[in-house]
Amino acid sequence: MGQKEIIDRDTYRKIKKMNREELTKFILKYGDELLGEQGKTIDLPALEAELSKIKGIGGKRLEEIMVVIEKFLDIE
Repeated sequence: MGQKEIIDRDTYRKIKKMNREELTKFILKYGDELLGEQGKTIDLPALEAELSKIKGIGGKRLEEIMVVIEKFLDIE
């Protein structure tokens, strides 16, 4: 029915050979690329500013939260 090809044949073959960790990284990278194409990004300083407004989250706790978020987003 004329569906658009999302993943080409070579990429499909590479995916079949990946272990769980490699596949997870691939999916996250692919998802980031799709979000980038849509113009959606995460502004970490703005996120940090908004989180700092939450009552009960001090400077130390905010630092810990940002480390977890950056780790999740694989930012070094």
